[in-house]
Amino acid sequence: MNTVLDFLDFVSASPTAFHAVHEAVTRLERAGFTELDERKPFSLVPGGRYYLTRNRSSVLAFRLPEGELTHFQIVASHADSPCFKLKTPEESDAPGDCLRLNVEGYGGMIMSTWLDRPLSVAGRLLLRTQGGLETRLCDLRRDAVLIPNLPIHFNREVNKGYAFNAQVDMQPLCGGKESRGLLLRELAEGVGARAEDIAACDLFLYNRMPGSIWGAQDEFFSAPRIDDLQCAHASLAAFLAAPAPEGHADVYALFDNEEVGSGSKQGADSNLLSAALRRVSTALGADADAVLAGSFTVSADNAHAVHPNHPEKYDDANRCRMNGGVVIKHNAAQKYTTDAASDAVFSEVCRAAGVPVQHFFNRADVPGGSTLGHIANTHASMNSLDIGLAQLAMHSSYETAGTADPDYMVRALTAFYGTDVRARGDGDFELVPVREG
Repeated sequence: MNTVLDFLDFVSASPTAFHAVHEAVTRLERAGFTELDERKPFSLVPGGRYYLTRNRSSVLAFRLPEGELTHFQIVASHADSPCFKLKTPEESDAPGDCLRLNVEGYGGMIMSTWLDRPLSVAGRLLLRTQGGLETRLCDLRRDAVLIPNLPIHFNREVNKGYAFNAQVDMQPLCGGKESRGLLLRELAEGVGARAEDIAACDLFLYNRMPGSIWGAQDEFFSAPRIDDLQCAHASLAAFLAAPAPEGHADVYALFDNEEVGSGSKQGADSNLLSAALRRVSTALGADADAVLAGSFTVSADNAHAVHPNHPEKYDDANRCRMNGGVVIKHNAAQKYTTDAASDAVFSEVCRAAGVPVQHFFNRADVPGGSTLGHIANTHASMNSLDIGLAQLAMHSSYETAGTADPDYMVRALTAFYGTDVRARGDGDFELVPVREG
């Protein structure tokens, strides 16, 4: 249960991808990691601990071996979640002497779950200062806006499959007309600036409802942004808890923009990971291509638990359940990167750690989603698999998962980092536990 409670703290500190990366960096620095700057040469020492950020919304961290670098063992997840992004921070007039914000959808959210609940605003501000432009994270940390439903009297089809229009139905109410300009002023004052100092901003709505542990025996928990902060948190906890690597280097990767295709400078479909891995290899005097060829990536992004009201949506033979352990995800069309070799390696690691494993396949007549693993693998090709934890209501503003599973994932990934996965040949491996201390 302690893992769940720490995760809920992580979620609370991470209303946006910028805040999630800030929280991850805070924990890395507390553990003795040193920041690298991509604009400068990497000066590394064997056994060192380093991290770098890009756009302040993605982060990579490295734990280097004392001896020769043979390969990398990477766990990658993402920091972003479906939500609404403000087009501009200025309010616009609305009927009824009201003001509203102008927003657009970010990612494929379940729109109806954002209605009739208090929301807040968070993100980053670019401020004009005497030294130039400076980035500061902002968060109102209060109930500030709400997207109201239309009464059923005027929308009789709302319970019959109503199609919400993002431009019409999903614009949030933020105050009366006398409050014009207060939102921007409050955001600026929250970071010690003036509204007129704001040059630009990236601002998002987020669900203020705190996480909750519930069920007859506290079997479940619900929270915003479980997808994919659950894997982001678990992989960071495992990365920090694992024994120091011997031949391989441990890598923690947290990307932005997975929910909109990863096609950004800080997404998995960029050179962020591949360039960093090559630069680390070169700085340690290793052949980058040889190191990458022997490396292994775990793409960690949550999976679907069988829905108790709609079991027909799932493959009969491969239904996953909450509190059933780590889910290994498979797809013949390569939306997931798992193959027999990577499945066997990770399953053996979990078996040795006493962590239960489940397998997820979509129905053959239902196309599944994809994640960052196969995208990142086109830039830095290596053995890879996709995993996650089973959850309900993925892409809702308030999702649900099992309380036993976060600990399973931390144990599994700690064991992965703590096992030297040595590629002996093309598809053959030796799994050697890392010595403690």
